[in-house]
Amino acid sequence: MTTAPLTFAIPKGRILDEALPLMAQAGIVPEAGFHDKANRALSFACEDSTIRLIRVRAFDVATFVAHGAAQAGIVGSDVIEEFGYSDLYAPVDLDIGHCHLAIAEPVDAACDLASASHLRIATKYPNITRRWFEARGVQAECVKLNGAMELAPSLGLASRIVDLVSTGQTLKDNGMVETATILPVSARLIVNRVAFKTDSARLGPLVERFRALATHRQAA
Repeated sequence: MTTAPLTFAIPKGRILDEALPLMAQAGIVPEAGFHDKANRALSFACEDSTIRLIRVRAFDVATFVAHGAAQAGIVGSDVIEEFGYSDLYAPVDLDIGHCHLAIAEPVDAACDLASASHLRIATKYPNITRRWFEARGVQAECVKLNGAMELAPSLGLASRIVDLVSTGQTLKDNGMVETATILPVSARLIVNRVAFKTDSARLGPLVERFRALATHRQAA
């Protein structure tokens, strides 16, 4: 009986460029068409025919893996924290995709966080945001946005934002300043828990290859 290829989910966007060399070292090399910028395909074969790739939005990587449509993948720890899927196993911090999730406000913001009891926050991380503010006695009314977060305060949609920050240049360009870090973020290897038990012969060695690579990076 032919065994179906493992499906490995990878994110579009900021993590992908750093992930591809690491994947190649782990034996996951996509077909040539993957690198064609005009190619809108979402599923790709690999040089290793026992693995296929799907390329989707970062938040969808976690969903595909948690529900078993993909057996493994790479995603930022921010996504894992936001969804908290019990069916996800995140065994390896890959030491790539470093940034942090932060609170930011206009440079001339009038409201002091220490004295606030209720704030409206624009973010695509409502669960993380509510938990962070609730732990500090503040009720966070979250307005869900998937992009252009920095516009929210200037247009009166929210007084603050919670978003990923790397260099902080985008905040500066939009008259905003970072005021607190919620959590550091890096890319993780994730695996479906059920698949890890039922297909350990393939997933076990794959996890160990990524673990060895991550250990080497951290030691370098």
